[in-house]
Amino acid sequence: METKMQPAPLHIGIVGCSAEGAALCYKTICVEGALLLGPHAHPEVSMHTASLADYVRCLERNDMQGIAGLMLASAHRLARAGADFLVCPDNTIHQALPLVAPASPLPWLHIAEVVAAEAQRRGFQRLGLLGTRWLVDSEVYPEKLTARGLQYVRPTVAERDDSNHIILDELVRSIFKPASVARYQRVIQRLKEDDGCDAVVLACTEIPLVVDDSNAALPTLDSTRLLARAALRRAVGAS
Repeated sequence: METKMQPAPLHIGIVGCSAEGAALCYKTICVEGALLLGPHAHPEVSMHTASLADYVRCLERNDMQGIAGLMLASAHRLARAGADFLVCPDNTIHQALPLVAPASPLPWLHIAEVVAAEAQRRGFQRLGLLGTRWLVDSEVYPEKLTARGLQYVRPTVAERDDSNHIILDELVRSIFKPASVARYQRVIQRLKEDDGCDAVVLACTEIPLVVDDSNAALPTLDSTRLLARAALRRAVGAS
């Protein structure tokens, strides 16, 4: 009897933005690929990152067309490298994805859709959102959560500004301060006690580096690793 050959996994393209988030996504794909494909195995992965400064300049002036242009430039480079589909381990710049998708040479997985699906699977109902000020102010998560009948809570304006400072001045620079972790812990505790949240979305790809289920008052939804695992499933054709 002939052994049926399994098709090769799809080639994953990573559109990077900040180094820590992109690195965590890449590492998760490579390490956890072995669970699906065998020891040391993972799908082919290519990554392209424009300068984070270029993205930040666009965000500061609310230039979604500029962000879309940067994302599309990466998409075309990755298509030429042979990628089959794309992921972006950066929640904030998903605001521009509606402008990107129609012109993209490759399909994308949407990070907020992946997180919303996991929240629904786990039976959560009311989610707190942690991320940059731009992300939390946006409709990136509300749109995907509401579509699945899930409620969401945005932190206060002061909490959003504080989170934005921690992310941009510390986490993306690989600076991890216990005092900043404690500030996130206080926000999560308040989201639980005052707003009735039953889980919190770590909707910045760097926050999972300092916050997880072991030190948070609520179950966490790690957007970075959830996206990486969704990419793995897509690459190997798993449901």
